[in-house]
Parts: sequence; structure tokens; C-alpha cells
Amino acid sequence: MNKNNYVTKRYSEGFKLKILSELSSGKYSKNELAKRYGLNITTINRWVVGYKRFDLMNKRVVIQNPGEASQLQALRKELEQLRKLLVRKDLELLASESYLEVVARQHGYKDVEELKKNLSAKR
Repeated sequence: MNKNNYVTKRYSEGFKLKILSELSSGKYSKNELAKRYGLNITTINRWVVGYKRFDLMNKRVVIQNPGEASQLQALRKELEQLRKLLVRKDLELLASESYLEVVARQHGYKDVEELKKNLSAKR
């Protein structure tokens, strides 16, 4: 038996527009349309995106109390500050490593590791 015994379905533009029209009328949900016409919900979602009918996409509604909103804003602000601090520390580390490379070269060491070994041996 051939492994490629699956059916590829192609839908006409008219059929796609009919599904989107029924969806936009509010008469049927995506689940109902999928069951009614034997479609997959992801197929309907692709048509929604393909025809730029983003008004038909699922909407996410976030319900929160004022305390949660201010806490979320404070956490976002702290995250941004931490990101900036991390970038600054990374730049400082890069600068320090560059300085060590310059010092190692100036004093005749082949690399920074040799310089560090020499310095730790003198302690």
C-alpha cells in the first residue's frame, strides 16, 4: 500500500468567503463551522489571517484588579532596569577582558591566562 494515500483538500475562494461571512454574522462560532463543514479550526484561522479579517480572530480579555495592574507595571519597570544593568555589567566585563589582553601583550605574555597564572604565583 502506498504511504501517500491521504486526501489533499482545496477550497474555492467562494467557499472560504462563505465561511468567513457566516463567522462574521455571529450566527456560528468557529467550532460550529468546523463541525458543520468538516474543517479544522486552524484552517479557518488561516483564512481569517489570509483575508486580513483580524476582527474575526479570537479576542483575549484580561480582567484584573487595579493592584495587579500596578504590580505588573512595577515588575515591568524592574525588568527593564535589570536588563539595563545586565548590559552595563556585560560591557564592563568586556572592557576588563580587553584591558587584560592589552596588559598581557605589553608585558610579553602570550595570553591573559598566562598573566593570571603569573600573578597568582606571586601571591
